[in-house]
Amino acid sequence: MDAADAGRIAALPDVPTDSTFLFRVTDESDEEREAILVRTAPADGGEPTTGDGDGFDGDGESDGDEAGPAEIACWLNYCQHLTHIKLDKGSGAPMRNGELVCANHGAYFEAESGRCTFGPCEGAYLTDLEVTVSDGDVYLVDDEFEFVGPGPIERDDLDRASSSNVEF
Repeated sequence: MDAADAGRIAALPDVPTDSTFLFRVTDESDEEREAILVRTAPADGGEPTTGDGDGFDGDGESDGDEAGPAEIACWLNYCQHLTHIKLDKGSGAPMRNGELVCANHGAYFEAESGRCTFGPCEGAYLTDLEVTVSDGDVYLVDDEFEFVGPGPIERDDLDRASSSNVEF
């Protein structure tokens, strides 16, 4: 990866409008964590767009995204009720009416703010990471995290250790 691509997470069109984009980061203690990108409504109140928000394609023609630039939020991929539970289990987090849904507990989180609006962790907030959109790409610009790569953390298939919150 050259310096120009440092922190580049994904091309904006790769971030779904109805789910999440999963990727890996390391924190200051070098622990690998999962994070998700989610599209939010543009600042002008329009619908999220699939383009770069400038209203034009590379040839100067209208690309249909005049509603405004796509807004992207980034969160660590962990429910605030039980923080080992992932929102995106590898195929995109479920979303309803612009909110992320924890499939385990039914908690709802606002995509824009990360605030839990319903469920056992109501009032809690997802942990945010700073990102920016530039030239049609999404970049991690958070000083506390470093981009590792797209997709989930790889696990050893032979590791049978439980991460369940139920003890016997």
